[in-house]
Amino acid sequence: MNALENILAHRSIRKYKADSIPENILTSILEAGIRAATTGNMQVYSIIATRDQEVKNQLLPLHFGQKMIAEAPVVLTFCADFNRFNQWCELRNAGPGYDNFLSFMTAAIDALLVAQNCVVAAEHYGLGTCYLGTTTYMSEKIIEVLNLPKGVVPITTVTIGYPNETPGLTDRLPLDAVVHYDKYNHFDATRIERLYAAKESSEEYQKFVSDSQVDNLAQVFTQKRYTKKDNVAFSKSLLAVLQKQGFMNNDLE
Repeated sequence: MNALENILAHRSIRKYKADSIPENILTSILEAGIRAATTGNMQVYSIIATRDQEVKNQLLPLHFGQKMIAEAPVVLTFCADFNRFNQWCELRNAGPGYDNFLSFMTAAIDALLVAQNCVVAAEHYGLGTCYLGTTTYMSEKIIEVLNLPKGVVPITTVTIGYPNETPGLTDRLPLDAVVHYDKYNHFDATRIERLYAAKESSEEYQKFVSDSQVDNLAQVFTQKRYTKKDNVAFSKSLLAVLQKQGFMNNDLE
């Protein structure tokens, strides 16, 4: 498949064969990652490539026990990282001013761009991948396990390995739900109903509703999967991590 066909065929793989990833292929994936666009060509990110089983086992509970963390041959943790850049600036007598939230956002965006490049490259080699959204939820503990210094915050995690399953493609909303030409096109109730009709009527999501014992799919998200209580708790935790890691300075010194 060519690059576009690979992207259109993307699916999340959660079960992996025990086969290791050859060193040259992993290196090629990481090299593709760092060719991603980056703000000011600063490359304010780091990639932690974890292959050691003991370290993966330590990460496992921090990703809510999702087995692919322990089973995938490689776990990539993508981090916003101003630590290296700050040290370089200080060595050159160029006082860095990157201890603020904007700088964190800059580095987080850089890290996510690198992650997506790595995913596309991995799938080019026939490998399976899966993003884990638990990284920011448990960032404080991940920082401890991976020995991340001040100025570094984990943003997302991707498991990589040879697939041991072939799941179907996950659904997506129609293009006109997410693409706005020239200016934002506001939604009315009729349009919302149309855009979500296929998703809500699918057997998979109807089963989610039934298993969750709620009235509709929206309630699965708001009452079961991503509740306000959890969102606020994890937000507070992440903000505390940003403060500790040196990204919440709001004063000019």
